[in-house]
Amino acid sequence: MTQSEKDARRAQPEHRWPAVIATVVALAAYAFLPSVVPAIERYAVVGVCLLMVVALVLYNPHRLTRESVWSRRAEIALAVLILAANQIAFAETIFRLLNKHGNGYELLLASLQVWLTNVIAFALVFWVLDRGGPVARSTVPRPSLELADFRFPQDEDHDAIDEVARGSSAKADWVPSYVDYFYFSLSNSMAFSPTDTMPLRHRAKLLMALESFAGFALLALVIARAVSLIG
Repeated sequence: MTQSEKDARRAQPEHRWPAVIATVVALAAYAFLPSVVPAIERYAVVGVCLLMVVALVLYNPHRLTRESVWSRRAEIALAVLILAANQIAFAETIFRLLNKHGNGYELLLASLQVWLTNVIAFALVFWVLDRGGPVARSTVPRPSLELADFRFPQDEDHDAIDEVARGSSAKADWVPSYVDYFYFSLSNSMAFSPTDTMPLRHRAKLLMALESFAGFALLALVIARAVSLIG
């Protein structure tokens, strides 16, 4: 990539800390909220994830300005590990809710932990996959970016009214950050369908479908469990 190609991008490199804070919140919920997963397994996952977080923060302390093979793989591995570990907790929570095993109060809190961690973890996976990841989105020339996994409103706002169009991808070189992925992960988990952001590639559609299904299943079974407890 030439210097002129780099200079052609006006997007600011993304801040590291929103994604780090969200990751720490997910790990804290996974570690400390009541869970059906044995404590030793949860702490092992949290320990490995924290080591990766520390290494990635040391590599890019403030803004995501550089990327290497190991940092790219570590970002993906971190997001996938949190998501995979939480899917195991999701499956065990569903099993216990269906069979009415365990303390009702703790099961409801475990369901909250699974749901919250799912929102953050899916957002992390969306964030690291879309268009080649956070570093590529702001540094690689747009014609050379990987295919987009998602279409955001800003990607088609260039012909809107002026105060809207000025912030569009075409006119302001806007690119999504972790907050954008967190927002649509949250809305997808509550609405069980895309809201303002559309999945484009098969992997994006399958991931959003899995998140919607998990949110729907948890809500349905938690409501049923709550009704039985009230009864």
